Amino acid sequence: MTVPQLIAAELRRLVATRMGRLALLALALVPLLYGGVYLWANQDPYAQLDELPVALVVDDAGDDGRVVGDEVAERLVADGAFDWHRVSAEEASAGVADATYDFSVTLPASFSADLASAAGDDPHRAVVALSTNDANSYLATTIGTQAAERIRSAVARSVGEEAASRMLLAISDIRDGLVDAHDGAATLTEGADDAASGASRLATGADALADGTGQLSTGAAALADGTGRLADGAGRLDDGLGQLEQATASLPAQTRQLADGAQQVADGDARIAAIGGEVADAVAPVAARVPEARAAIVERLQQAGLDEAQIAVALGPLDGLGDDVAAADARVQDASAQLDRLAAGAQQVADGAERLASASPQLAAGIASAADGAGDLADGAADAHEGAVRLADGAASAASGAGELATGAHALDDGLGRLDEGTAQLRDGLGDAVAQIPATTEQERAAQSSMISDPVRTDADAVASAGSYGAGLAPFFLSLAAWIGMYALMLILKPLSRRAITALRSPVRVSLAAWLIPTLIGAAQMAALLAIVGLALGFPIAHPALMLAMMVLAVATFAAIIVALNTWLGSVGQFLGLVLMVVQLVTAGGTFPWQTLPAPLAALHHALPMSYAVDGLRQLMYGGSMAAAGADALVLVAFGAGALALIVLGVARMVDHRTLRDLQPSLIG
Repeated sequence: MTVPQLIAAELRRLVATRMGRLALLALALVPLLYGGVYLWANQDPYAQLDELPVALVVDDAGDDGRVVGDEVAERLVADGAFDWHRVSAEEASAGVADATYDFSVTLPASFSADLASAAGDDPHRAVVALSTNDANSYLATTIGTQAAERIRSAVARSVGEEAASRMLLAISDIRDGLVDAHDGAATLTEGADDAASGASRLATGADALADGTGQLSTGAAALADGTGRLADGAGRLDDGLGQLEQATASLPAQTRQLADGAQQVADGDARIAAIGGEVADAVAPVAARVPEARAAIVERLQQAGLDEAQIAVALGPLDGLGDDVAAADARVQDASAQLDRLAAGAQQVADGAERLASASPQLAAGIASAADGAGDLADGAADAHEGAVRLADGAASAASGAGELATGAHALDDGLGRLDEGTAQLRDGLGDAVAQIPATTEQERAAQSSMISDPVRTDADAVASAGSYGAGLAPFFLSLAAWIGMYALMLILKPLSRRAITALRSPVRVSLAAWLIPTLIGAAQMAALLAIVGLALGFPIAHPALMLAMMVLAVATFAAIIVALNTWLGSVGQFLGLVLMVVQLVTAGGTFPWQTLPAPLAALHHALPMSYAVDGLRQLMYGGSMAAAGADALVLVAFGAGALALIVLGVARMVDHRTLRDLQPSLIG
C-alpha cells in the first residue's frame, strides 16, 4: 500500500459510521471554537470600557468659589471613557461591594483647597481616592488603577499649567519692572555723573577758598601787627604833642623833627592802608563767591536726588562758614576804611608838621589842636588795632572753615564718584537681568505653561503593531488551537495501522502516513481558523499566505511530536501531549513576556516548539522581521524532523518485534 492509500484507509475508517463522522467533525471544530470564540470575545475589550459602570463621588467643597471637583467630573462624563455614575459616597461604597459598580473614584471635600495650597505656606497634594473590589474583577481593579492615575495626571497637568501660567505672568511683570528700574537707574546714573562733576568743581572751588582765606588770615595778622604799631606810634605822638605843648621853647627844632617823624608815620600809615586795601580787595571776591558756590552746590545736590531737608543738613557747615566769611569781609572793609582815614590823618599830620616847621610862629597856636588830633589819632589807632585783631581772628576762623569745607567737598566728591560707579553698575546689572528674561506674549506664555505642565510626550514608533488587544493574543491562541486540535484528533485517529506495519514492513511509508493524516486535517483547520481571524473578526494580517504556511508548519510539527509520543509511549504519550500543552501554555510567552517567568520556566521557553510558533506568527501577522520568522520556521522544521525521525524509529521497532504493550488496548483512544 502506498502512503495515499494508507491515508485514505484511515479516513474511510473515521467516516464509516455516523458517530464517527460526528466525532471527527466535533473534534475538528475544537480548535476553531477555541481560537475563534476566544479571540472574538477578546477582540477589542478596551473599546468597550464605556460600558463599564463606575461610581464617581464628588464631595469637593471648593475653594474661593471654585469647585475643581465638579470641573473634573464634567470632563470625565463628557469624555465617556467609562459609564460614569455620579452618586453619593454611601451609594458608591455599596455599589462596589455588590458589583453594581466595578470601582469608584472619589474627589474628597478638600480637593480644591488642596490643589490651591501650592500657592500658600503649607503646600500639600490633593487626593483622588480609588475604591476597588477584586471579587468583582481583578482586571477591573487594574483598569481602575490606571483610570485613577490618568485622572491624577490630567488634574496635575491642568493645575501645573495654571501654576506655570501664573509664574510666567509674574516673571513677565518682573521683567517690566526691571525695564523700568533699568531706565530709572540710567537716569540716576546721569544725575550721579552730573553730581560727581559738580562735586569735583566744588572741591576745586573749596580749595581755592581755603587758599584765599589762608592768605586773608596771613594779611589780617600783618594788619593787626601794623595797627598795633600804629597805635603805639599814635600814643607816642599824643605824648610828644603834649610835651610839645609844654615845651614850645624848642619848637622850631622840634617841629622840624616832628615834621620828619610825622612824614614817616604818614608813609607807614599809607603802607598799612595799602595793605588793608589789598586785604579788603582779596576778601571781597571770596565773600562774593560764597552765594554763587552755595547755589551751585544746591543745584547739584538737587540733581543728585536729595530732598530739601538733606540739602539743608549738607549745607549747614557751609552756611556757617559763609556767614563767617561775610562778617570777616565786613570787618576787613571797615578796618580798611579806618586805615584809609588813618593814613589820610597821618598825612595831614605830616603836612601840618611841615607847615608847622615852615611856619613855627603859627605852630604855637595850632599845638593845642595838634594835641587834640593826636589824641583822636591815638584813639583811632587803638580802634583800628582792635578791628585788625578781630579781622585776624575772623580770618583765622574763615581759613579753618574753608579747610573743613575743602575736606568735606573732597569727601563729597569721592562719595559721589562711588555713587556714580554704583549707579552705573546698577544700570548695567539691571540691563543684564532684563536681557536674561525674554519678553513674551500672552500666546507664548500659554504655550510655555502648557509645555511646563506636560514637558514630555511619547512619540511611539512601532516596528510592528498588532492594532488591538485581540490581535495581540491571536498568534498565541492560534498556536494553542493548533496543538489542541492535534491532541483532540489523536483521541479518535489511529495513524499507525497495525496491519500496515505487519504487511508493508516499510517504516518510512507507515510513518509518513501516520504523520500526514493529522497534518492534513490540521492544515484544513488552520485555513478555516485563519479565515475566521482575518475575515470574520477582521484582524489585520500583514502576510496572509506566509502566515497560513507558518500555521500549517506549526500544526505539522505539533502533529509529528504528538504522533511520536503516541508511537513510543502509547496512552502515556497521549497524556504527555496534554502535559506539554499545559507547560507551553505558560512558557510560550503568549500574554506576558517570557522574561517575567520564573527561571526554570523561562529556560523551557527556548526548549519547546510552541514558543517559536507564537513568535513566527507574530512576525508575519504584524509585519515584523522576516528573518526572525524564517529562523522560527527553521526551528519548527527541526522539531518536526526530529519528531518524524522518532516516528520512523518507533515504527521500525514495531516492524522488527512486538511487545506485550503493543498487544494491549490503549487507555485513551
